[in-house]
Amino acid sequence: MFRPLSIFIGTRYTRAKRRNRFVSFISMTSMIGLALGVLAMIVVLSVMNGFQREMSSRILGMVPHATIVGVKPIDDWQPVAAAAMKNPEVTAAVPFTEMEGMLSYKGSMQPIQISGVDPAQEGKVSIVAQHIVQGRLDALKPGEFGVVIGEITARRFRLNVGDKITLIVPEVSTAPGGITPRMQRLNVVGVFKVGAELDGSMGLIHVADAATMQHWQPNQVQSVRLAVKDLYAAPKVSSDIAAGLGAEFKADDWTHTQGSLFSAMKMEKTMIGLLLLMIVAVAAFNIIATLIMVVNDKGADIAILRTIGATPRQIMAIFMVQGTVIGIVGTIIGGVLGVIAALNVSEMVGWVERVTGQHIFSSDVYFVSNLPSELQGGDVLLICSAGFVLSFLATVYPAWRAAKIEPAHALRYS
Repeated sequence: MFRPLSIFIGTRYTRAKRRNRFVSFISMTSMIGLALGVLAMIVVLSVMNGFQREMSSRILGMVPHATIVGVKPIDDWQPVAAAAMKNPEVTAAVPFTEMEGMLSYKGSMQPIQISGVDPAQEGKVSIVAQHIVQGRLDALKPGEFGVVIGEITARRFRLNVGDKITLIVPEVSTAPGGITPRMQRLNVVGVFKVGAELDGSMGLIHVADAATMQHWQPNQVQSVRLAVKDLYAAPKVSSDIAAGLGAEFKADDWTHTQGSLFSAMKMEKTMIGLLLLMIVAVAAFNIIATLIMVVNDKGADIAILRTIGATPRQIMAIFMVQGTVIGIVGTIIGGVLGVIAALNVSEMVGWVERVTGQHIFSSDVYFVSNLPSELQGGDVLLICSAGFVLSFLATVYPAWRAAKIEPAHALRYS
């Protein structure tokens, strides 16, 4: 079968020869190093994607995707919810009231964000019911002033279901300072654990009790909480709904409260990706040393090829083919192994835990009990493309040096 001269000779140079085993060994180590770099990059980014997915599902499963807030307390939230549900992006709309205050128990205090919810409808927009570890969410009854707190708060105050705790909220008054504290005794009826900082900063009470604490009518609420299909569309969806309802309503969404966290997670993934790319670059540029050794070893061959009519461009192409083959094979091997490892990393960690008897990810310490992984095709394509490009660039200088060899000089000293 016909093959161009450069490809034919370049691929032959990648095969092991008895007289240049050391050069072949260096080529193999370059290939293995590139494969390991690509493998590590795919696995680490997949694990980071998995952690980001877990954090997104837990945190954004607890906080509102978006809210339609009334300038004044909303007397009848059902028409607002009905208007919101007309938007095809909205999957649920429920009543919601939010307050900030301080929890006090036996002289200890901590800030907390209190959410007034309807237990019967909260499951439409929140995952809290799935993460109750003590008590029940439906134990929140209007007029009983029950509260569901996070596991970190419960552990800090050593609280259990049935204990009582004091909530202190600021209240506007005619006093000289303009604000006076209002205290309300709450009964702990449940404890939730989602494995995030919300376990120590969030509490739930009945929406009617929240209205009572704000001196509103029992049926009045602060806002309507929305669940949307696409989280990143929440700002636009809520703004459109609020604009359609008039000037008495304004929109809020998760990007105002949790946006900085997810921006930091995205930046962290980018920075770690760049650091791992340096490992791939080091492995790829080992090809430079390999090809320089090959060029020195093949000096006589290059001179003979030049004397029989090979052009400098063809000589350069020969060694670029050789280095590119090493890079392509190493990248493909690393990519395949990386995909397999990323898809099975949870099982591998579980096997290590069973063999060693040690829990690498304990649910008592981490918010997950296993190592999450989410393989994304875009990451694999980007990593493999970077491996190919770096491998190709690493061949340019040695190939250029080979093309500059003078035949008479090489034959004289060979």
